[in-house]
Amino acid sequence: MLKAGLVSLVLAYMLSQFYRAFLAVLAPVLQDQVGAGPGDLALSSGLWFIAFALMQLPVGAALDRFGPSRTVAWLMAVGGAGGAVIFAMADAPWHLHLAMTALGIGCSPALMGPYFIFAREYPPASFGMLAGVLVGFGSLGNILGASPLVWVIEAAGWRQTLWGLAAVTLMVAALVLAAVRDPARLGAGHPQGSIGQILRLRALWFIVPLFGVNYAVTAAIRGLWAAPWLEQVHGADATQIGRVTLAMGLAMVAGSFAVGPAARLAGSARRATMLFSAVMIVTLAVMWQAPALPLPAVTALLVVLGFFGSAYPLLMAHGRSFLPPHLVGRGMTFLNMISIGGVGVMQFASRPVYAAAQGAYAPAQAFAMLWLFFLIPLAIGFLLYFLTPEAAAHD
Repeated sequence: MLKAGLVSLVLAYMLSQFYRAFLAVLAPVLQDQVGAGPGDLALSSGLWFIAFALMQLPVGAALDRFGPSRTVAWLMAVGGAGGAVIFAMADAPWHLHLAMTALGIGCSPALMGPYFIFAREYPPASFGMLAGVLVGFGSLGNILGASPLVWVIEAAGWRQTLWGLAAVTLMVAALVLAAVRDPARLGAGHPQGSIGQILRLRALWFIVPLFGVNYAVTAAIRGLWAAPWLEQVHGADATQIGRVTLAMGLAMVAGSFAVGPAARLAGSARRATMLFSAVMIVTLAVMWQAPALPLPAVTALLVVLGFFGSAYPLLMAHGRSFLPPHLVGRGMTFLNMISIGGVGVMQFASRPVYAAAQGAYAPAQAFAMLWLFFLIPLAIGFLLYFLTPEAAAHD
């Protein structure tokens, strides 16, 4: 039952990764049949992240109170499958906004549910490895939202595809409900957790800034800026862009699998996070200083950035070590809210930054300014992270 439960949770997280990335593939047909332009789709995508982030604190409370089985299953069934149904029936851009908001709500517990189980039922030293493996397998959903989705849409049509996705999401929710075994409830002697107690944990204060920018940098570059950079500065065509962004996406998957061994080799999740973040900073600095390197060199930079930008499970393992048992659910979802919220903020803020740079500089220099915009907060978060202690002694 435990194995089936973990498989069901991996499938739920794959759907979460899929739904956050699949809009780009649908852009041409949605423009033609629903009248949704790039601005509409950018808003729809942003609403997914906003809904996802705003749900994290309620999800944390639900995990602590009801357990991961019911929390993941019901939100996936109502929000996930329901959002896919709304999407399948969409006839106007605002229908897509509603659908993506529902999908963000439905996907909001998909990662935190299994993390809650790992935190409560496995040794703390195993958390980083388990968290990384889950993200690695789950991130394959991001890959499925690219070329494989194009093939399915061409074969079946986009509305039929969304109806099928609604059915798949409902089946995964049912499997989670049937197969996931919740951790044992805490005894009556444990205090009730609150967001105030989390905010008073001083050890988390200097982790939070890096949480807010670490994943946001790679997500924004992979999702928004790699393609126009490759096209405008390097003259890449659609096929070349597809290959480079796929390589970066696969590097992100490989990095997620590598974080567990990296933590063991480095001696702790904190030291491994420092290493991964330092490589990210150096890579971004090269992109800032030399934005017009040849395409093979640019591809290598994006692959390195994708691989070493996968430190999220390491950060979560380090942050989790400071959470007492009664704060595990709320604490991890709070940290996840900071991470996902950072993605939304970076995506929204990077657009006016690039627009201003584009108006003042040639394409290569405009993108250099954009890479500097990502580099500065990452470097600040990295320096503040040095003030964070190692894992709590009781872990």
